[in-house]
Amino acid sequence: MATSQAAPVDPHSMQDVTPTLAENGTPQPEVEEAVSETLYIQNLNEKVKIDVLKASLRGLFKSYGEVLDVVAHSNLRMRGQAFVSFASPEIAQKAMKEVRGFPLYSKPMQITFARTRSDAVVKRLDANNLEQHTAKRAEHKRRTRYSNPLKQKFKAKRMAAEIDGAAAAPAARRPNVQMPDEYLPPNKILFLQNLPESVTKDQLMALFSQYPNLHEVRLIPTKKDIAFVEYMDEGSAGVAKDALHNYKLDGENKIKITFARK
Repeated sequence: MATSQAAPVDPHSMQDVTPTLAENGTPQPEVEEAVSETLYIQNLNEKVKIDVLKASLRGLFKSYGEVLDVVAHSNLRMRGQAFVSFASPEIAQKAMKEVRGFPLYSKPMQITFARTRSDAVVKRLDANNLEQHTAKRAEHKRRTRYSNPLKQKFKAKRMAAEIDGAAAAPAARRPNVQMPDEYLPPNKILFLQNLPESVTKDQLMALFSQYPNLHEVRLIPTKKDIAFVEYMDEGSAGVAKDALHNYKLDGENKIKITFARK
C-alpha cells in the first residue's frame, strides 16, 4: 500500500506555537510571569489627585491582605501608574486576579507583577539587604536617567512641537472624574444618605440640634432616604459629621454623612 508523505514543516514556523513537551511527551503549561509581592498598575486616571488616588488604591486592596506600601507620583514619567506592595506574593496574586480590569475612576486598571521588590517589601522581609537594595536601585536610576524610553519619547515629542512652532495635539477629551464623597473638602452643609424612609424633619432636627450652630434641615420629597443639614460654619458641621456618621437612627440602618458637594 502506498503511504502519503506529509508536507515538510518549517521548524521556524513552530517556534512560538509548539508547547514544551515533558519527557513522556505530554504538553507542559505555558510559563507564567514571575510572581512578586508588588503589583504594577497602569492606566490610572491622571486627573485624580495623588493623595486621593493612593488612598483609594489602599482602600481597594486592603481587603485582600496587609498592604505594605502604595507608591504613585505626579511627575510626567510616572503619571497614571502606581505600585501596590503586599506582605506576601500569594496576597498580591489573589488581588491581581480579582481586581485586574476594575474601572477605578472610570478607567480599567491594567495590572502586572513588578519586576523588582519595593523598598517596603525588602524592609519587611529582607531587612539585612535593604541598604544594598536601595543602593542598587539608585544606581539603576542614575544609569537610565537619560536612556529611559518614556523620557526619550516625551522629549522627542516636545522638541518636535518646538521645531514646528506649534503645541502638541490636544488629547482626546476624557469624562469628568467625580471625587468620592469621603474625600470632599469641609463644608458647612452635610449630606445624609441611607436614611429610613419614615424619617421626619423633626427627628433630624432633634438629632442634629445636639450640636451647636444648627441652621436648617432639608428633606427631599422625591428621595426620602437622603437629606441636607446646614450649620452656621464648617467647624460645627464637622463636629456633627464626626459624631453622627454611621449612627443608627432606626436601630438598624447606619446613616452615611459626608460634606455636601459645593
